[in-house]
Amino acid sequence: MHCELVVPALFATPIEAPLPALELLLARGRAARAEAASPERWLARAFGLGEAPLPAGALTVLATGGEPGPGFWLRADPVHLRLLRDRMALIPSAGFVIERSEAEALVTALNRHFAGELVLDAVQPDRWCVRARGPAAIAAEPPIALAGEDVDANLPRGADAARWNALLNEAQMVLHAHPVNEAREERGAPAVNSVWPWGGGALPRAAAGRWQSVSADDPVALGLARLAGARQRPLPADAGAWLERAPEEGRHLLLLDALRGARALGDAEALALRLRSLEQRWFAPFLAALRSGRVGMVTLHVPDAGHSSETIRGDLRRFWRRARPLASYAG
Repeated sequence: MHCELVVPALFATPIEAPLPALELLLARGRAARAEAASPERWLARAFGLGEAPLPAGALTVLATGGEPGPGFWLRADPVHLRLLRDRMALIPSAGFVIERSEAEALVTALNRHFAGELVLDAVQPDRWCVRARGPAAIAAEPPIALAGEDVDANLPRGADAARWNALLNEAQMVLHAHPVNEAREERGAPAVNSVWPWGGGALPRAAAGRWQSVSADDPVALGLARLAGARQRPLPADAGAWLERAPEEGRHLLLLDALRGARALGDAEALALRLRSLEQRWFAPFLAALRSGRVGMVTLHVPDAGHSSETIRGDLRRFWRRARPLASYAG
């Protein structure tokens, strides 16, 4: 069995504590370099969509049990816009908690306001989608990639950007006065005072992946898996739980995306805690499974660093390849 682990932001984590399993896999594996890419772009290429814009909205609808049909969908994720001294900073939903009831109430208010011009759906409390009447020629980065950045410098661009930016302003006015946000502010929680459109497009007719299964918490990855005819699974608690259900053979993809949000928000303490958790729950068990022969190959992909390394059981005998600290792989 070949297990491929995609771990965004792995080399951007400032930690000095030893991570013996991860460091050994990296040291003994056969490394390859590629162009650095966002996780979304890496997934698009890996599933045969090439350089075309990733239709994250339609894929999210598909992954969460909806039927996107031929329509044009975008993600319209809830965000918090924070007024600083000289700019308005974007805080993605990774930086705060939204309850299901709050998301549904806010989406209901937005749909009432836009009266069919836009139809929003809170497919998950922190991941919303919007169906547009027709194609929207706009491009924008996902909010996780813009954490802390100046909103005005990163507004959606493209032929339809003016219209969509005007719609954003309307949405902000609706959200600003909503009782949900008044209650959030009273208890000290960030207001959900805007949405961020990105990942527009219609659902592709097909995707082509090399994996029998995809395990992830990200609905874009699960939507691509479903489109490619692969089994889709929510990411379990740890590698042990995953291996209990995994077949003896085949090639499988796991998206371990616990670090990206904390890194985007500049939370060094959370980064260190999450990395140690990945070591205990994923890297160490997969190293043990490689040693025992339960797994034949482990590949680590770090897309934002353009790095991958693949390790088989025999590689672990290359004792002369000494493990080195994770920080040495940065850059």
